[in-house]
Amino acid sequence: ASNTADTLFQEVLGRKDKADSTRNALNVLQRFKFLFNLPLNIERNIQKGDYDVVINDYEKAKSLFGKTEVQVFKKYYAEVETRIEALRELLLDKLLETPSTLHDQKRYIRYLSDLHAPGDPAWQCIGAQHQWILQLMHNCKESYVKEQKGSNALLHSPMLDLDSDVRPLPIGHLSQTASLKRGSSFQSGRDDAWRYKAPQQVVFVEKLTKLVVSQLPNFWKLWVSYVNGSLFSETAEKSGQMERSKKNARQRQNDFKKMIQEVMHSLVKLIRGALLPFSLREGELRQYGGWEMKAELSGQWLTHVIQTVRLSSESLTALEIPNDMLQIIQDLILDLRVRCIIVTLQHTAEDIKRLAEKEDWVVDNEGLTSLPSQFEQCIIHSLQSLKTVLDCKPGEASVFQQQKTQEDVCQLSIGIMQGFIDCLEQLSTKPDGDIDTSHLSVDVSSPDLFGSIHEESSLSSEQRLLIALSNCRYLERHTFLNIAEHFEKHGFQGVDKITQVSMESLKELDQRLFEMYIEFKADPIVGSLEPGIYAGYFDWKDCLVPTGVRNYLKEALVNIIAVHAEVFTISKDLVPRVMSRVVEAVSEELSRLMQCVSSFSKNGALQAKLEICALRDTVAIYLTPESKSSFKQALEALPQLSSGTDRKLLEELLNKFKSSMHLQLTCFQASSSAMMKT
Repeated sequence: ASNTADTLFQEVLGRKDKADSTRNALNVLQRFKFLFNLPLNIERNIQKGDYDVVINDYEKAKSLFGKTEVQVFKKYYAEVETRIEALRELLLDKLLETPSTLHDQKRYIRYLSDLHAPGDPAWQCIGAQHQWILQLMHNCKESYVKEQKGSNALLHSPMLDLDSDVRPLPIGHLSQTASLKRGSSFQSGRDDAWRYKAPQQVVFVEKLTKLVVSQLPNFWKLWVSYVNGSLFSETAEKSGQMERSKKNARQRQNDFKKMIQEVMHSLVKLIRGALLPFSLREGELRQYGGWEMKAELSGQWLTHVIQTVRLSSESLTALEIPNDMLQIIQDLILDLRVRCIIVTLQHTAEDIKRLAEKEDWVVDNEGLTSLPSQFEQCIIHSLQSLKTVLDCKPGEASVFQQQKTQEDVCQLSIGIMQGFIDCLEQLSTKPDGDIDTSHLSVDVSSPDLFGSIHEESSLSSEQRLLIALSNCRYLERHTFLNIAEHFEKHGFQGVDKITQVSMESLKELDQRLFEMYIEFKADPIVGSLEPGIYAGYFDWKDCLVPTGVRNYLKEALVNIIAVHAEVFTISKDLVPRVMSRVVEAVSEELSRLMQCVSSFSKNGALQAKLEICALRDTVAIYLTPESKSSFKQALEALPQLSSGTDRKLLEELLNKFKSSMHLQLTCFQASSSAMMKT
């Protein structure tokens, strides 16, 4: 019965056991489906980018099956570990990928931390960012150098086109700081036309500083997060990771400082290579230079560059980067400021030399042309253009702190003043044919009694000398002193030396020009005296009773009056100086002639005394100690008039002379200036 029963139910019992086994397997699959489905779910979530879900599932699986001895669980858990390792590699690649946002970097670092990735992903990321920034800077330089050389157009690759960069956060944050609200150096809406006008070096510095200011904030903030441990979740179980991170950061502070310094050094040397190549060593020049320096940048462009670098420095300071790391930028700014001042003064000196071309010889009622005013305005404009360069921003040193800079600026300033003095000399001593006087005119309000300028189509050499003398007088009394005030106002050193040297040089020129004019005017008058005195075989020993002053003296006075008229027409203030010297020359010659006469007759002595007294009394207001001495010597050479009749005749003849030539002699009266004006 038993055997029969077994035979009958063997198949049924087998099926029951199989069903129970299947049921148990299904229960296990149902109960542990999380583990069995996990490899596939991990792959799907990685593809979707749901890394948080993957990490949570992995943490759960690790806690449940990390130490299992069940073979099937061990097999599936090994599959999970394989996929998690692939995820670690993927996340590390994404972390080190550039460009990337700070938000993404922090996220990937947290993921790798939660996945217990080996090594220090945060530090690896910092190192990658450092290399990326350096590469960006050098690529930027190379692209602009190539464009300058005309090899090819600027490549707008994603690496260089910062305006469309996927990292907008740094500029977004920094635009809120005061440093970037001021100035337009970093405005994305800048007119593109400016870039075509600006030299390549200037555009390069704009781009380079913009690059550093946009990239460095993320780099710095990543380090700050690394130091304070905020890269990791602030939960109890993560506190150990935070402590390890802080410990690693403390150990790597010097390494990070070197990274920042390397970025700063590269920034500064790249700018030096573009603008101050002479400040780099030969080896550095090969790495950071390469520009074609056809002509040095003007002071205007250097001022713009200084403003750009200053804004960059303010932006970096706002990140709370230690000042010692930024000192190298301050040194660069100082060198740029000094160079800007030197270049501006050099260009000013060149402009001053070209002022001679602008002389129009239009004389105002003060006897001046526009040249002194143009000179002063040129200097003032130059100094005003340097105002922002000379002013010290917070943390900056004075440009004049170095003795060499003081000396260079002082010499250049003296050179500018000397250049203008040379310009005056060149204008006043040019041959007549070299002067363009087609536009010659005289101020309407200036007295022009003799029409000496209006009637002539060009200025004579003598008139140019007078105008130059008038300009010199004004420069000495006004312009040079005004310029000295402006130098002092802008903080220039050695202003006293500049003024002293310039004044001495100006006075030397003034004296040379004055002597030339006196030679032009006095020599003909002096030379005419002796032939005039002895005209008609006149003899002092044998002459008739005097009937009046002879013509030679009247002609000499008319010539002196002509000099007076010419000088008065140009500048009333020069009249006393010129007339005094002319009178000195004439009186000296007259004295010499009288002393050369061996003897006088009574009539000869009377005639000589009449003419000497007539000349002396006529030019009395222009007598100097020298001319008075000459007249005295001339009179002493004559025999004394003994009779009262002779003295009376002398007085009558003198009065007759003064009466007959009253109109001509008006200019020699003390009130002549007032009379001339009316």
